Amino acid sequence: MEKVIAIGSKNNAKIQAAANVFPREEYIVKGYSVETAVSDQPFSEEETKKGAVHRAKSALSMDAVIGIGLEGGVEPMEDGLYLCNWGALADEKGGLFTAAGAKILLPEEVAEGLYKGEELKTMMEAYTNKKGVSHNEGAVGIFSNGFISRADMFAHIVWLLYGQWKFSQILNES
Repeated sequence: MEKVIAIGSKNNAKIQAAANVFPREEYIVKGYSVETAVSDQPFSEEETKKGAVHRAKSALSMDAVIGIGLEGGVEPMEDGLYLCNWGALADEKGGLFTAAGAKILLPEEVAEGLYKGEELKTMMEAYTNKKGVSHNEGAVGIFSNGFISRADMFAHIVWLLYGQWKFSQILNES
């Protein structure tokens, strides 16, 4: 029987992030469209985390051994608007693990659009004059000059989730 890791998204960067972490010989990573239970553009760390948790729990219901939710959002801070990212891992035994990723300051022009109600993926396509930025390099890839892609950033979060989950298994064995 195949062990499915269900990603609560059809986004290529999110699916690739998990596929790069979970051993291919043990797991099959699949993306599923799920509801986030948050706004299309999460506007705080708390809302972004809530979206990741909801995605993970929803993904777990797809006949998976693990559900993973990855959510990108923004966080207003004193010096501007920051990109933020959260992840959650839900397992079939009721475990829930969360982790956050790196933050990067968004240019004022992009932040202004977000404050007016635009979604980051829409703003990034307009800003770069490219389609599909959120499935590829993402805002972090653009603003880090390609040194970190969206999949890389989410993989960092998935590694944190995977590590917590593996550690919990060790604790439960002792």
